[in-house]
Amino acid sequence: MGSEMCIRDRVAYEALKYIKNNSIVGLGTGSTANLFIEALAQKIQKESLTIKVVASSTVSQIKALECGLEYISLDQIETIDTYVDGADEVTKNLEVLKGRGYDLVREKLLAQASDQFIVIGDKSKMVAKIGEKFPIPIEITSACIPHHLPTM
Repeated sequence: MGSEMCIRDRVAYEALKYIKNNSIVGLGTGSTANLFIEALAQKIQKESLTIKVVASSTVSQIKALECGLEYISLDQIETIDTYVDGADEVTKNLEVLKGRGYDLVREKLLAQASDQFIVIGDKSKMVAKIGEKFPIPIEITSACIPHHLPTM
């Protein structure tokens, strides 16, 4: 667990290199994303940066607020400069499985709105093919049920 935590800390801090002053940063959800949120808060304070954040989940929103980050909602912006999130699985071809945290729709919206999407994680996330360790998640919002239920 010690070396895994060290690697996860390192990838979280490595992602900070892509964060610029006066930017909007998308925050992912999960244990590695939490490390990034904490590291981002430290960077903002240390370097006196002006950065706004938007979160992929209520959990990440709460974490951002606890860390003193300036939170804005997705409906207040058109684009996100950089979105940083962990992954559930990643292949050598950089195919990524996300959404096991049940925030798949918000994660997809942030990824789509982002100029740059950075996925962070350790070697435990590597798989030969997507779906190897976890089922592939789907999420349907209630407004979409009548349209999609017949096709499932």
